[in-house]
Amino acid sequence: MGAQAHLATQSAKLADVERRWLVVDAKDLVLGRLATRVATILRGKHKPTYTPHVDTGDFVIVINAEKVKLTGRKRELKTYYRHSGWAGGLKSITADKLLAGPYADRVVRNAVRGMIPKNALGRKMLSKLKVYAGPDHPHAAQKPEELVLD
Repeated sequence: MGAQAHLATQSAKLADVERRWLVVDAKDLVLGRLATRVATILRGKHKPTYTPHVDTGDFVIVINAEKVKLTGRKRELKTYYRHSGWAGGLKSITADKLLAGPYADRVVRNAVRGMIPKNALGRKMLSKLKVYAGPDHPHAAQKPEELVLD
């Protein structure tokens, strides 16, 4: 090393994290590509201050989740399962029916959940995701910035 000063890796502190609010319009965006970009932002990997053990990510509001695009025949063939915990309590629904029903936001939410760490920190990151089926959201007070995804 010689005369050069030793530089330590900077680790972000939770108190120093500045969070932004971003709005993504999911209309005509491919589900998987949307989910990867949103997961990256929730984790904070787009920031130079990214630290694996600290939640450095931003808040993401996804609107028009019911108008998301699924490629191939996934709309008819992709099946979502949930279980009540009781014997014989396995329920299934296709992506087409889920997007047409009252819980259309679950398609985007499940896709992003699969790309976030499966631990307490991941659940904390997922709480910063706000998904709405229609074009309206109640977060105008946070002054969210428009995020354009190609």
